[in-house]
Amino acid sequence: MLEAVPSRTALRVALRRAAHQLVDARPLVLEDPFAVLILGRAYGEQLGRTPRRADRPHSLALRAWVVARSRYAENVLARGVAEGVTQYVLLGAGLDTFALRNPHSSVRVFEVDHPATQAWKRGLLASAWLALPESAVLVAVDFERQSLHEELAKAGFDSNAKTICAWLGVVPYLTPAAFRATLGFIAGCAPGSGLVLDYGQPRRVLPPREQLEQDSLAARVKLAGEPFQLFFTPEEMAAELWAFPRQEDLGRDDLNARYFAERSDALRLLGTAGRLVSAVLL
Repeated sequence: MLEAVPSRTALRVALRRAAHQLVDARPLVLEDPFAVLILGRAYGEQLGRTPRRADRPHSLALRAWVVARSRYAENVLARGVAEGVTQYVLLGAGLDTFALRNPHSSVRVFEVDHPATQAWKRGLLASAWLALPESAVLVAVDFERQSLHEELAKAGFDSNAKTICAWLGVVPYLTPAAFRATLGFIAGCAPGSGLVLDYGQPRRVLPPREQLEQDSLAARVKLAGEPFQLFFTPEEMAAELWAFPRQEDLGRDDLNARYFAERSDALRLLGTAGRLVSAVLL
């Protein structure tokens, strides 16, 4: 992300979450009444340009991916709460609104993101007359200069409490060193803690058409100042998560069956590049 500039990919994700509330058939995959409100007038025009037609399958598939991964993470959290989880850390939170609609009274939410992105979010929340509940805190972290562990501790994070970390839309933009450093922090949380992350498979394992699609998307995010850097196969990701014995790794077919079966619209996942994984410490 460019210095002192809020994340452009965070805006695109927020626009897709909001569009899901407005244009997709019911039942929604992700019920988020604040997704449109947080964008306000500032981004209303861009929201109006969000593709709605069934003849734009790849645009619809990107929206499906955005809402499926958030739904999955929130489902993992709900299962964790039943097992004693009391903290939810959103790494690279962007304009996520879970803290505003958190149904778990026992769970404290820590939203972690770059200071520029969080300043932007605070402004949008204020403009929309939305206030975070006392159970939520924004934690500004510049990962090039600050320690995630130290900044979370200052914000009241309890390293002895069971925690779920949601790391969505972030891993492909990281260096291997940054990925492993953050993974090490999560692995040091209390037993019973876990994580949810999404990742992309490397170009070499994709079919030719998906290689071209990945090239196109990579070029767009590079122009936005947030280039892709890190890819894994499922086997490589499992090896990275060696400290987490309980793992679930889901691809397109798994997620379509779970969240998009028997829909009356064309919303569904395409391609095999993107995957979602959850893992738990024992």
